[in-house]
Amino acid sequence: MALAKVIIAAAWADGHLARDEVNSLKNILAELGQTGGSGEMALTVNEWAELEIYLHSPVESAERARLVDELGAALRGPGDRALVLAALDQMLRADRVVTREEREAAAEIRAALEHLNLGMFAQLGRLLRGSMRSKAPNRELYLEEFLHNRIYYAVRQRLGKPPEEDLGIPSDEAHILALAGGLLARVAQLDHTVTDAEHTRIVEALQSGWGISHERAALVAEVALAESVADLDYFQLTKEFADTAPVDERIRFLDALFAVAMADGSLTSELSDEISRITASINLTHDHFVAAKRRARGE
Repeated sequence: MALAKVIIAAAWADGHLARDEVNSLKNILAELGQTGGSGEMALTVNEWAELEIYLHSPVESAERARLVDELGAALRGPGDRALVLAALDQMLRADRVVTREEREAAAEIRAALEHLNLGMFAQLGRLLRGSMRSKAPNRELYLEEFLHNRIYYAVRQRLGKPPEEDLGIPSDEAHILALAGGLLARVAQLDHTVTDAEHTRIVEALQSGWGISHERAALVAEVALAESVADLDYFQLTKEFADTAPVDERIRFLDALFAVAMADGSLTSELSDEISRITASINLTHDHFVAAKRRARGE
């Protein structure tokens, strides 16, 4: 795990993570015996999430240094060090392009590990210095957010603080706001294109529904749209929204879904069906769906 995190951090050095680099990571894990006979990852869901959280967004130098420190503390001898350096080289060559930033990051990591004293007492000293490493950025502190409310996590990363501290709303409402943004983005992107009108409706729904500024509503909308293009867990999104948003808030939210769906002037059967599925997934009835649809049409 420590090795995988470091090579992900190195691959992010140029601010871009190529698909070939991700595939190389999986190959390295396979070579280390981390896959079963069926080809499925032997890592647990939470262990894979610990890696995925680093795949999600760039790793800056301070956080990379912490990961290198933790890897160094895990090394038990020259053989471990040789394996780490070989895996690092393999990862960086994966997309057949090694950028200047990647070369510099690899050289920094290599120098740190090559000059590491792997003796028993040196290892003990590194473990005792663990409290110093804990002061460096550590996104794993927010792993539960990453697993259960990806948009809230991504907004936190953008703001550098819990969203509620910046948005001026309670924490529970900030979590619901993020989930709502994800569902609105799903409707807008159903046809794989988000129009200006749809974007405007999302921002308006977030601004009016949670009383936040236009600027911050636009930021949440931007993050939600970006995350929904990625591998956003729709089941988790609706489950969390159903579990955390009160019934009356969920009912009002149907109006926002229809506003986005009809932003370009008409309601297609595909969009109507999608909102019907969302309605059921957030534990509302078909009658709630029909009533919201009528309101949207002015009936």
